[in-house]
Amino acid sequence: MTATARTRSGVGLAARLLVALAVVLVTAAVTAWVVGAAVGPRLFHEHMVKAGLDDHDAAVVHAEEAFRAASTTAAALALVAAAIAATAASLVVARRIAGSLDAVAAAAADLGAGDYGVRVPTSGLGAEFEQLTTSFNALADRLEESQHLRERLLADVAHEIRTPVATIRGYVEAITDGVQELDATTADVLLGQAERLSRLARDLAAVTHAEAGDITLDLEPIQPEELVDAAVHAWAERAATAGVDVRSHAERPLPAVRVDHNRMAQVLDNLLANALRHTPSGGRITLRASRRDDQVCLEVSDTGTGIAAEHLPHVFERFYRAETARDRDSGGSGIGLAISKALVEAQGGTIHVASPGEDGGATFTITLPAAAEA
Repeated sequence: MTATARTRSGVGLAARLLVALAVVLVTAAVTAWVVGAAVGPRLFHEHMVKAGLDDHDAAVVHAEEAFRAASTTAAALALVAAAIAATAASLVVARRIAGSLDAVAAAAADLGAGDYGVRVPTSGLGAEFEQLTTSFNALADRLEESQHLRERLLADVAHEIRTPVATIRGYVEAITDGVQELDATTADVLLGQAERLSRLARDLAAVTHAEAGDITLDLEPIQPEELVDAAVHAWAERAATAGVDVRSHAERPLPAVRVDHNRMAQVLDNLLANALRHTPSGGRITLRASRRDDQVCLEVSDTGTGIAAEHLPHVFERFYRAETARDRDSGGSGIGLAISKALVEAQGGTIHVASPGEDGGATFTITLPAAAEA
């Protein structure tokens, strides 16, 4: 808590802790005083009587008065010493606790102001404060990572838009100046660039809704081999035109998976499109379905250009392209894999990629829980 915050809210935490400890100390002192005054003299008197002395003996009376005086003086000195020691210890503890919370509050204020590099040092005040520090720093890490992703996303979107916009503007200016005729070829170029912009907008909207969980899923039990066969059938002609062999293999029997048929078909389409873009003529793409314990795996593997190890952790990020494996000129928007990941996770599954390296092909594996048997 900063000085400004303490001024607004009145008494600071350190002062409140000191007041609380003072109340505890006063309560303990009064309790000790009352108990000592009530019990001590009576016990002393009983011991004197047991020693064979008369209740009204002058020596007994004097001894009891001396005991009360000595007990009162000793208790008063002990309480003063205890108050001084407790106050000193309380000041140290209160300052450490307040200082640690001040650091968290100041870091939170900096984080709210946009400084995502701020972190809170460990305080050494116990497991609770360590957990608070660890949680805060983890939050700051996530926000900093999100900020970097947003910055890169804006840069990539600007890059993706720049080319079609520049092409359309160039053609329109040429037509306006009479340098270029609006013939069928020019119209095709303009329509192609406009479609590129529309596809980018659709893909961005799709991945945003999928990652936010703002999509409607029509989940139903579906046999994995149906998904595999339908995807291969849909891409067989385009693959044959590109000189690429597409085949499927499904273990039998396989348990059903509870997924949205259309969304899962979209995921497999994205993966097959990605594989076809990066598999040269004469290559092969294989779509497999297999069982792994109580899960079903769908694999899309190719013999294409492969993905270098340093690029593997990033292939599902929006617009991410490795220099060789994912080139901007290959025709994709750079969002298809991000959409696939979001859709798979929305249906309770996971997806990951493996590749031995460049020119070694790549394998994308979707893992889905098997549907419960009726």
